[in-house]
Amino acid sequence: MRTTRIGAAAGLCLVLLLILRLWFLEPVVVTATSMAPTIPPGSIVWINKVSPVGRAGARIGEVVTLRSPDDGALIVKRVVAVEGQNISMQDGVLNVDGIPTREPFVDQKTIDGMYFGEVRVGQNEIFVLGDNREASIDSRHFGPVSTDAVTGRVIGVP
Repeated sequence: MRTTRIGAAAGLCLVLLLILRLWFLEPVVVTATSMAPTIPPGSIVWINKVSPVGRAGARIGEVVTLRSPDDGALIVKRVVAVEGQNISMQDGVLNVDGIPTREPFVDQKTIDGMYFGEVRVGQNEIFVLGDNREASIDSRHFGPVSTDAVTGRVIGVP
């Protein structure tokens, strides 16, 4: 009788973990260097799949997962601008609506001299960048992305 209860409890735990993984949380191994040093390659991050950006709105500074417009691969990037904002970079400094932003997670020495012209983020779009700007393929390359492309929010990242 006791063995049956332990087996049933173990089975229930397994089912709950499967449900949690399929619909709520998902572990993802980060293989690229585009978010280093914030998320080094080889790190495992947890994705909250319950509140995708498309339904709940994006927040500047949060780290999200999305499908790359280039090849559909899952990528991890930081939201730096949302719908209606203008974004540019001058000498490595990110400007949102003409105001320089403070980005302590970006190594400014490695991106000194980096430029891109002003881009307006459209309706239901976000602009995403990797923290490792010199090694990241992001919205500077493929432009603003639809909030519908976001698959989840990374949990526990500064």
